[in-house]
Amino acid sequence: MALIDIPLLMKDAARGKRSAVTCALKCANQCAAGPCNHSDNPTFRDIASSALTRRAVLGGTGGALAIALGGTQGALADPGNGNGKGQGIGNGKGNGKGGSRVPAPNGTKLLFEAIAPVDFEVDEFTVPEGYAWHPVIRWGDPLFDDAPDFDWNAQSAEAQKRQFGYNNDYTEIQEIPGSNGKRAVMFVNHEYTNENIMLPPETDEGELIEIGMAAHGLTVVELERKNTNFPYSYVQGAELNRRILLDTEFELTGPAAGSDLVTTVEDPEGTTVLGTFGNCSGGLTPWGTLLSGEENFHGYFRTPGTSDAEKRYGLADKATARNWESKHDRFDSRNEGYENEPNRFGYIVEVDPFDPTSTPRKHTALGRFKHEGANVILAEDGHVVAYTGDDEVFDYLYKFVSHGTYVEGDKAHNMTLLTSGDLYVAKFSGNSPAAEIDGSGAVPADGSFDGTGEWLPLLVDGESTVPGFSAEEVLVHTRLAADAVGPTKMDRCEDVEPSLATRRVYVACTNNSGRGTAGKASADEANPRAENRDGHIVEIDEQGDQTSTTFAWNLLMVCGDPAQGDTTDFSGFPVEQVSPISCPDNLAFDAVGNLWISTDGAPSGIGYNDGLFRVTLDGDSHGRVEQFLSVPRDGETCGPIIRDEDRSAFVSVQHPGEDGAWGAQLSYFPDYDEVGPKPSVVQVLLERGRGNSKG
Repeated sequence: MALIDIPLLMKDAARGKRSAVTCALKCANQCAAGPCNHSDNPTFRDIASSALTRRAVLGGTGGALAIALGGTQGALADPGNGNGKGQGIGNGKGNGKGGSRVPAPNGTKLLFEAIAPVDFEVDEFTVPEGYAWHPVIRWGDPLFDDAPDFDWNAQSAEAQKRQFGYNNDYTEIQEIPGSNGKRAVMFVNHEYTNENIMLPPETDEGELIEIGMAAHGLTVVELERKNTNFPYSYVQGAELNRRILLDTEFELTGPAAGSDLVTTVEDPEGTTVLGTFGNCSGGLTPWGTLLSGEENFHGYFRTPGTSDAEKRYGLADKATARNWESKHDRFDSRNEGYENEPNRFGYIVEVDPFDPTSTPRKHTALGRFKHEGANVILAEDGHVVAYTGDDEVFDYLYKFVSHGTYVEGDKAHNMTLLTSGDLYVAKFSGNSPAAEIDGSGAVPADGSFDGTGEWLPLLVDGESTVPGFSAEEVLVHTRLAADAVGPTKMDRCEDVEPSLATRRVYVACTNNSGRGTAGKASADEANPRAENRDGHIVEIDEQGDQTSTTFAWNLLMVCGDPAQGDTTDFSGFPVEQVSPISCPDNLAFDAVGNLWISTDGAPSGIGYNDGLFRVTLDGDSHGRVEQFLSVPRDGETCGPIIRDEDRSAFVSVQHPGEDGAWGAQLSYFPDYDEVGPKPSVVQVLLERGRGNSKG
């Protein structure tokens, strides 16, 4: 019998195979339950077209942080066959054979020939020829000197608290000052757990709950390497190593802290929250702290499910998959004194990885919803601007602008900047006739899905701009407040990344199978495909002024596999010369401004394993997509970090072998030990005749 009872779920009828288990455990099967947004916001085609077009507004770049993009554009090439699999099981040697690599855009040193897509049933980590992959850290690896080694058959909650957590997602690596590039500190989220493939079925139910809880949270861990030619390995017992768990105290900051909406019997002041979970993506601040988004928190609570706020967030009166509420009263808000406990989750979390004694914080000023993450850029006048997406079908894109301004070198001051500011939600307008946006994804006559938009205010100068909502209500019931002002319903805004090279902002819209179906919002120019299986990328230009309340936009790409007959667009780049890509999720940039995309859900779209892709953003190759790696069966590609100066990249591999079961595993990544899969952080490195990873 399964450790967690997962009911039979409807499978996606699209090609390929995406795990129904992932849907149940990661987001409490929210898509099958239907969208939470039942507001009557106008659809895109009901909004009058603007005279401003992409050709008039998207032409400029600039800003204090802009950098020159040097180098020439590489020759175009079809994707290669990518057989450099580099098993990297602890010895760092790999088996990539090396070979010619197509010159890359903007002079990047990370040269490779694109790999061919890998079928969704293949349990391999695939990289280009000449590269090998090396596990940096795995689920269960001991972090502290007193931590036990991982044992598949003898796992305990106390051991897990001292070990690397499960399902690593957002990942960031920063060099430790003075280490000459040999030491770094890494921050990692642990989004959720799948006890059915983690633990033997005879595990005691009470212990199973505690182990699962201990496998959530966050990790800070030090890394070391001999030099840039060698892969990183983690350092057990290092000074900065830290696990942030469900009993770790967080400070609640901002206007909603201390309000009656967030107090509980255990925290009558409403300022101290225990733990974080459902953490998805995140971002690095200019002052060196890390931001993490609390996403699918609704799946951890049982609630009355009767209020508009509860319904809007997917909270319901039903037993949760993990049954934490059976052991801990705070996970059942029907219990007296815990009515507000769900209101204490769904925020952006900030952690200082360089101070293991610091108290992490939850920032109410950025609003409460299912944050994918948050990414920060400094406006020209020094204000901090954070972009964040609400990762659910038909929900919204948000922007926060700090009241205070950044002060170089004053970390204590800068760590206050996310506690107070103005909050906005995005409304998009298109410039094509409604008849040309027919839901097929076909590009309109003007050659692009594009238009203008505005940031609608929700909170300005500490005051609510939404009739009927107080400032505290705007920040705790942000979805309801946003509904009232009429923003654009999007196709799952996941990662939102501003480019420091151009100051343009890129939004990964992963998919939305309900778009254009009965009773749901129809296709519009910002979300132009009905039953959007493969997703798209939005490009936003605020003309170098990140504090602006208006913007221009266009779609960088409409994803899919042209070879399978999908209607796609890659900014006009020849579709026969791109790697097929589906379900964009996390975004990153390399040192010279190329965009990198990791995917989540490609098996259900184009039928290939998820991967990591590079996209050229300028010149004759604008819109060119090249696949760099593919993760193993059932796995999701998360937390990409691109270090092209080191000819290296990192990804977090989440939920490999998700559809398996104890004794019937479908993946054995990364150790291939015939026991089971371990979510892991992986480094891909150009082989130079060396390599001695500690794995």
